[in-house]
Amino acid sequence: MPSDTPAGALTYAPAGATCPGEARWVTGAAGYRRYEGSVVIGHGDSDWRAASEAVLRWGVKRRSGFGVTPLGAAGERVSEGDEYRITAAWGPLAVHEPVLVVAVVDTPDRCGFAYGTLPGHPVSGEEAFVVSRAPDGRVTLTLRSLTSRAPGGVWRHLFPLLLVAQRVYRGRYRRALRGGGARRR
Repeated sequence: MPSDTPAGALTYAPAGATCPGEARWVTGAAGYRRYEGSVVIGHGDSDWRAASEAVLRWGVKRRSGFGVTPLGAAGERVSEGDEYRITAAWGPLAVHEPVLVVAVVDTPDRCGFAYGTLPGHPVSGEEAFVVSRAPDGRVTLTLRSLTSRAPGGVWRHLFPLLLVAQRVYRGRYRRALRGGGARRR
């Protein structure tokens, strides 16, 4: 079901706090757990092209087991200001996470995006997925996040369990685009 929340009604501030366009991330936010980690996922132009295209089409989330549904005018490729519903499902149980793309970077050597949480999301904060290419051809995936308890609701009380799930999914994210992100069969 599409969100009735107007774009920009994030559960945290400021939008873009994970700075996906910056090679170095030095900021944080009071009251939010800060995470940054990188992994080499490939090498050369072919891996760069595959990974950069995959990351901008939600490849990290989808290949990690999430469903991603564009809402409103949003498309399959991320664009700043677009809303999506991310779904994590375990058997008959499904958790829906409303998000807003708050920043997109798409340059010859760095691409990715950050999304922020909207009301109804199990946590509050921002997550970024960025692929970069080094002069020696290494292709790297960088994950960044700022996470805090949701401002209200049942999820607020389940925050410790959500942190465990977040660590598990980070492992999946690190593997999602290995080999440059070429589509797996």
